[in-house]
Parts: sequence; structure tokens; C-alpha cells
Amino acid sequence: MLDIQETKNIGAYNSFAVQVNAKHWFEVNTLEALREIIHYNSTEIQEPILVLGGGSNLLFTKDYKGLVLQNNLKGIRVVAEDEEHVLVAVQGGENWHELVIWALDHDYYGIENLSLIPGTVGAAPIQNIGAYGVELKDVFVRLNAVQLETGEIQHFEHMDCKFAYRDSVFKQSLKGQYFITEVVLRLSKSAQPNIQYGAIQTVLNEMGVDKITPKAVSQAVIHIRQQKLPNPCQIGNAGSFFKNPIVSQRHYKLLQDDFPHMPAYVLEDGRVKIPAAWLIDQCGWKGKRVGDAGVHQKHALVLVNYGNATGKEIKDLAFDIIYDVKIRFNILLTPEVNIL
Repeated sequence: MLDIQETKNIGAYNSFAVQVNAKHWFEVNTLEALREIIHYNSTEIQEPILVLGGGSNLLFTKDYKGLVLQNNLKGIRVVAEDEEHVLVAVQGGENWHELVIWALDHDYYGIENLSLIPGTVGAAPIQNIGAYGVELKDVFVRLNAVQLETGEIQHFEHMDCKFAYRDSVFKQSLKGQYFITEVVLRLSKSAQPNIQYGAIQTVLNEMGVDKITPKAVSQAVIHIRQQKLPNPCQIGNAGSFFKNPIVSQRHYKLLQDDFPHMPAYVLEDGRVKIPAAWLIDQCGWKGKRVGDAGVHQKHALVLVNYGNATGKEIKDLAFDIIYDVKIRFNILLTPEVNIL
């Protein structure tokens, strides 16, 4: 019998800690149960479905009048390997950071720069998570997913996912249509630490690290994130709320005339990525608070819930920031967070 809960408060299941209810709630522990609940929904309650992993990339602005499926599929296994690489199949409900630690404990490398990113493995391809010069697409091989309308299992290879900066086909044409059950990653057996991005090298020096290893890189990334980003267990947030905008060379050169010290990173295609945190800070939003919604005092890219903010109040704050950045820099910020 399916254990479906009604009018479930999901404040504890979203990292913003916004107090909203789901009309129906079901925890998916097996593939069989997933297909059974999809069939039940299509024949009985016939409600929209929301797949919830760690709830770290969502902002609820109202109750969800549908069926929420929590991905709790667990398991990590090696499916193939050679002298240089290993293919690891990970169930979608596994915690991402715990996977990073597992990989390091087994001397498998390539995702150490993605340490401490919140959320589940199943959500990682949707967002094409990335940090400190590494993105999920760099190690991704394929995934399995269940179509929420039919219950059919489908396989997606790398090219099928159409990965882009913090983007994939699952945020575009296939948004909300699939439940990702398993992700296969290609990890390396040889250590090739990536310390070219951000403050990793500086932190390693401060830590007195003589030999740079993937584990040391992971520890440095964890240190940086803990210093810059608030712990969702202590203050509600979803990490970086906005994507770093990418502009043309022409647009960037025009901005340089007025803002000569604007930080930027030139991409391979010639376009320029500008830190959204810098833009927000320049508009005076860093550390600003509106009721219980605010911008974190240490990182302007992080919106926070200081206690009792509603999702709508956080959304309104986000759009006020978007407006100010657009007026001052003629740059339109895009939320990373999925606003419901």
C-alpha cells in the first residue's frame, strides 16, 4: 500500500525553510514504488508532480497544490573500470557532498572541486552544478530517468542533456517531466588537482599544504564555502541565488569605461562572465535586510531567510535586485533557483 501523506508541511524539506504545504507527499525509496505512485497519480488523484531532492535549489512562494515526490533512492556502485578511470553509478537520492567524500575515500577523482555543494545527485545534472573551475558535465556519462507521465524508464547520454552554464535540457524543454533515478560518472584514478580557479591556491598556502592532493583541494573548497556561504541549517538559504551573467565583448568594453575595476572572466567563445555578486554589491544590496528576507552580509549572491520570511518576500527582494542591476549596468540577472 502506498504511504501517501496529505497536507504535508515541507518547511524542513527546502533549504530556505519557507513554511508551505504540499497537498500530497510521497517518499520514493524504490524504483518499483516510483512507478506505482506515478500509475496511481495518473489513474486516481491526477495532480501535477514536483520532484524534490534536497530542496536546496527551490523557492516556494505558495503551497504546492499537487503531489511532491521526494527522491530517496540510495546506492553507489562501480559498474566498469580500467587502469585510468572508473564508472560509478549513483542513485538519485544520494547526498552530493557525501558522494564526493566517498569518491575521495576510494581514490577516485574529478569532483573534489564540487565539495559541499548542497542537494542530491539526482538534481546535479538538472542544474549542471559547478564550482571552482569544474562542472558536472566534465565527469558525466549518462543517466536513467522515469517519465512522470508514463512511468517509462529512459536513458540520457551526455549529448542528450544539452548541458550549458547552470543549465540542461531538464531546465528547458523537459522541465518537470522526469524523475532522475541514477547518474553515471566517469572518475579518474590519477590525481590531477585543479587549483586554477578562485582562492583555492591561497587557502592551500594558508593551510600550510606542501603536497597538493585532491583531498587537500576538497578541504580548501570546504573551507572557502563555509567562510563565504551561510549554513542552511542555521539560516535559510539556497546558496547562490543568481547565475553569473555572460555578456558580449562589446558590452563589457562599454562597461569598462564607467567601471574600470569590474572583475571579469573571458570565456573560450570570447564572451565575458561577470560576477553577479560584484554587481549586486555595487548596487548597495550586500547585507541589506527587508523584514526577514535579506542579502547575506558576507556574500551578495546569497539571499537568506532570517526567520519568518515568506517565499513571496524573498522573491520580491530578488526582483528588486534584478531591477537595480539592470538599471545600473544594463545586465539582466537570471535566478539559479527554481521559483515556484
